[in-house]
Amino acid sequence: MTVGEDCRLIDVSFSTEPYLVHLGNHVSATKTHFETHDGGVWVIRHKHPEIDVVRPIHVGDNVYFGYGCLVMPGATIGNNVVVGAGSVVAGTIPDNSVVGGVPARVIKSVAEYETAALAKSSPTKGWTLDEKQVYYTRIFGRR
Repeated sequence: MTVGEDCRLIDVSFSTEPYLVHLGNHVSATKTHFETHDGGVWVIRHKHPEIDVVRPIHVGDNVYFGYGCLVMPGATIGNNVVVGAGSVVAGTIPDNSVVGGVPARVIKSVAEYETAALAKSSPTKGWTLDEKQVYYTRIFGRR
């Protein structure tokens, strides 16, 4: 596989053709699986023992995969994309989009996501766990 610079891959897995997966720069994925072949040919293999259906996967720059995504054979994901947790990605995902679902569909643009995220954000990145606990307990209370 090809992995660009500044990538964060946590418990990521690849099927039997990892050399067909290209990840751009600044890609983050947790518990994501990249599947480059269609195992469904199993049910017709007795009639066609020689066939495989294999396709490359291309992921652009600055892409975030939420927890537990599945990327299917032939998927092409553009630049500046957020993929929601648990999504199944097939086909082509355009640049600057937020997608989610099974199959993943465009939900909004990254610009719309940015506006919403800024409206509900807190300035706690880089704080210690204890500092965050005090801050968030004060805001949300204890449950």
